[in-house]
Amino acid sequence: MTSKPLKISLGQFNPVVGDIAGNLALAEQALEEARANNSDVLVLSELFLLGYPSEDLVLRPRVIDACLEAVTTLNAQLIDTDPAVVIGSPARHGDEVTNSAFVLCHGRTPQQVDKLCLPNYGVFDEERLFRPADDDEATFQWRGKTVGVAICEDIWFSERPEAIKNASADLMVVPNASPWRRTIDTERRSAFSTWQSQELPYVFVNQVGAQDELVFDGASYVWDGANGHTQVLPSFDTGVAHVSLTEAGKSFAPVAKTFAHLEDLQADYFAGVIALRDYVEKNRFPGVVLGLSGGIDSALTAAMAVDGLGADRVWCVMMPSRYTSDESLEDALNCAKALGVRYDTISIAPGVDALDTMLDDAFAGTSADTTEENIQSRLRGLTLMALSNKFGPMVVTTGNKSEVAVGYATLYGDMCGGYNPLKDYYKTEVFALSKWRNAYGGEGLRGPTGEVIPERIISKPPSAELKPDQKDEDSLPAYDVLDDILYGLVDRDESIEDVVARGHDPVVVERIEHLVYISEYKRRQAAPGPKIGGRNFGRDRRYPITNGWRSSKYPASK
Repeated sequence: MTSKPLKISLGQFNPVVGDIAGNLALAEQALEEARANNSDVLVLSELFLLGYPSEDLVLRPRVIDACLEAVTTLNAQLIDTDPAVVIGSPARHGDEVTNSAFVLCHGRTPQQVDKLCLPNYGVFDEERLFRPADDDEATFQWRGKTVGVAICEDIWFSERPEAIKNASADLMVVPNASPWRRTIDTERRSAFSTWQSQELPYVFVNQVGAQDELVFDGASYVWDGANGHTQVLPSFDTGVAHVSLTEAGKSFAPVAKTFAHLEDLQADYFAGVIALRDYVEKNRFPGVVLGLSGGIDSALTAAMAVDGLGADRVWCVMMPSRYTSDESLEDALNCAKALGVRYDTISIAPGVDALDTMLDDAFAGTSADTTEENIQSRLRGLTLMALSNKFGPMVVTTGNKSEVAVGYATLYGDMCGGYNPLKDYYKTEVFALSKWRNAYGGEGLRGPTGEVIPERIISKPPSAELKPDQKDEDSLPAYDVLDDILYGLVDRDESIEDVVARGHDPVVVERIEHLVYISEYKRRQAAPGPKIGGRNFGRDRRYPITNGWRSSKYPASK
């Protein structure tokens, strides 16, 4: 005997942490779309009503009260023809907080299903915040079907999916706030393979958008044994999709529109754009201001800002000194014209002269060194902050991961600002992304098509232009060498011996490791930036500032 198909709506949205009223309004919007589809079940993402990650905000009792009030409000709106709504929210178990999903059905008391597996690695610290579920009871009966609920991490392990399968469930729904990183699609598909062989159809609904350092890709999908993964909502965009579990209950009916998971440079770029956009818009800045130097980092940052916010909300400022080349002046102007942004020139030369006069007696008898270079950088930071304070746009910093790693950035200078879109992109990746953006057609972005980063910016040797004829490679290895060393030391936590075994000079590797360790104090004071790779500077990598450890067996370089 067969029953009628079960119609499921997947709501992929961009909730704002702490905006419970706004997130409830998104849930109500999704409910209207599910009603129009005559759906039986609507699934929304993990901790939807509060937003994820909420960090210690979730420990405030009034926050939990407000979320539970929102659950009650939504439940009261349901009528007998409405779908069951599965929505994420923090909840309570005695005096402790739980990461829960509520199942709302007309005429019933909301059913609370708690998350069983709490991640406590990398960017996650849920064991600090939440109490795990007591048991594996995580199913509900609805319109002739048994539906199981597993929350995000619960499907990275087999315990809860197996318990749901053993309860004779017809379907499992999985609310997620699963952060994006380059390898996430492969990781999801391989990690779930152990229990997917049980052929329990499931619906994977993921959050989209960005929250501080984390980016969420959405990319919600359905899975069944016959068809495998079918992505029914786009990567890095919001929407509602509707699917049907067939009468036989083993597979999903074909859907009208499917999506490919964004990969490689396109995914990297979109993640950075969305991270900057959401940081600016969720914090209600009118736009951004940044220094456009004629170099590749600031050019790529400006392009990302335009693609995320639109040219009318991006203000670029060239701040030349006596060392700024004519090429840099031309390149910055041409980049600004190509992007269509406001562009101003404010020379820091008078400020440098003033500081020289102020410090003349104190510096008497000394030679010029990085002190004078840093004064220039700090005057630029001061200038941008003055514009921000006077007119309101947020200052965006432009340092890449290679520079951030080895400390080639100036505190209160080029590190001065509210957000750093390039914080997790190595310099070689900055070059690759710049070339990709010039060749990309622009779909899904707010900036112009065509070459937005002049070719000369990409091809010329990188330089901070803080002294005559300066080049980055005067004091650092070539970036392809440096980045391979850093990727080993930072992203993969390799020892110096591991990195040297790949063919690198041991003295160079030791020096780079030393620079990474002694730059921790700078990174603690740096602007936040999005997690792109396997290990970012921030939530992912937490090293002590005071740190005498060095891993090399090689003698210290002099």
